Amino acid sequence: LKGGFDAWKAAGKEVDTVKRISAEEFAREFKDKPVVIDVRKKSEYDSQHVEGALNIPLNTINQHLAEIPKDKPFILHCQGGYRSMIAASLLKQRGWDDLVDVEGGFGAIKEMDVPVTEYQEPKTLL
Repeated sequence: LKGGFDAWKAAGKEVDTVKRISAEEFAREFKDKPVVIDVRKKSEYDSQHVEGALNIPLNTINQHLAEIPKDKPFILHCQGGYRSMIAASLLKQRGWDDLVDVEGGFGAIKEMDVPVTEYQEPKTLL
């Protein structure tokens, strides 16, 4: 695409964005009990996760679309923010709009005052 993103926008082409929040903002919003979706692998989730979070690994997201609410907002995270942004993009393409991604992912979240499960040594890499 000649001219890049700015040329695309200037041509009046459709653009979309994903709202991102910091781990600090996540900690504040967590007090309101949002739906939290952890897109890390099952082994990562089993090792330690935000209490109450759903685990829908990125590589299985298409098989679990029915489990993802369309009628209420939710927050996505992975370990560092890359996989959750991919998940957010995929969900946006499929019609979900009220979603938020956490910058820094679980690595940043666990440093906040957010309840997480007790760490368990991973037993598998799946």
